[in-house]
Amino acid sequence: MNKIIIIGAGPAGLSAAIILANQKKEVIVIDEYLEAGGRLLGQLYQEPNGNWWNGIKESKKLYDNALQAGVDIHLNESVYDLEKEDDNWYTYTDKNIYISTNVIVATGASEKPFTIPGWTLPGVMSVGAAQVMTNVHRVKPGNKGVIIGVDVLSSVIAMELKMANINVEGIALPAKTKITTNRSNPLYVMDSLLHVSHMAPSKFIQYGSKLMKNDWMKNMGIRFFPKKGATMWSIPIMLRKAVIEIYGDEVVEGVKLATVTKEGETISGTEENIEADFVCIAGGLSPLAELVALTGIPFYHIPELGGHVPLHNDEMKTNLEGLYVAGNITGIEGAKVAIAQGQVAGYSVLQQLHPNQFNLDFQESKKRVKAERKNAYIQFHPNIGNGKQKMKQHWFNASN
Repeated sequence: MNKIIIIGAGPAGLSAAIILANQKKEVIVIDEYLEAGGRLLGQLYQEPNGNWWNGIKESKKLYDNALQAGVDIHLNESVYDLEKEDDNWYTYTDKNIYISTNVIVATGASEKPFTIPGWTLPGVMSVGAAQVMTNVHRVKPGNKGVIIGVDVLSSVIAMELKMANINVEGIALPAKTKITTNRSNPLYVMDSLLHVSHMAPSKFIQYGSKLMKNDWMKNMGIRFFPKKGATMWSIPIMLRKAVIEIYGDEVVEGVKLATVTKEGETISGTEENIEADFVCIAGGLSPLAELVALTGIPFYHIPELGGHVPLHNDEMKTNLEGLYVAGNITGIEGAKVAIAQGQVAGYSVLQQLHPNQFNLDFQESKKRVKAERKNAYIQFHPNIGNGKQKMKQHWFNASN
């Protein structure tokens, strides 16, 4: 009964487990995947200091530290329900029912794919699937690909595919629909792309991005943006081209593109084909919060955080006693922020169990979250700070 259940063996869940287990708490971590690490497994990029952030190595480090601390990790086990009865939380999985007084939900994020004619052809996949195939399983998704959807995630994964000697013919916008309105708007997309321009090998692109500080400059940039795209990592980034169809008889054979206006409207008569044997759809990430929704806690739609987010405070507490959240379920950010948030959640549980015994460590962990957020090399949502302030206001309103 005194055990602590953590749902999700990604960076947030494992870091929380380590904090708790190091204080001799009985901790069980449950994850549906065959390997611990979550989305951290697919990450691979070079930091400003020249060091490589290797998600597989970082995942193994967290996993080994958790085992050494005595954490009981259950992989390949799916949680399908979470309920509170009296003072206890009941976690239902396909293998067991766990009863505890404290639960940390660190389920991470899920991709948001969109439909496009031809998207059911073999060879079409989410951009995250291509990342896992390449970085985790060491299997090429194909030899020549096109990515539909220009954002931070697709740009970084395109770079990773390039490092694996996979030819990426280009990253283009999706055709404009009711679902893809913003993602088909060149101005909106440029604003997102500016937040990874510092990763570009070209000094020209790095410097040019610093000039795009207002809407007038961005509009001018879109107006004169090359129709064939600007090149980053030898990959054409096409903000004036949209994919209107994925074609092929039985498998992917290529995509059909058309030039678009600066508002994202397709220009008739500009269609052209690009051959490819795989296509990635990049619709972005959103908090994976369906499990927490079963508990009945309030949710708020905050675009700066990636979508609908459960009510919580900066101590990773929800408004339900004994229920905590950490990582991308609280807003889409990088793995380093998720690790820091997991540590906050761990100390938050310890404070609840042992009031005033971990004050210094608790405060330091909260400062670490802010520092990691401020220094994040990759920001999936540029206005994450505004999103956090909105959630802080929601928490204040709910508490008064």
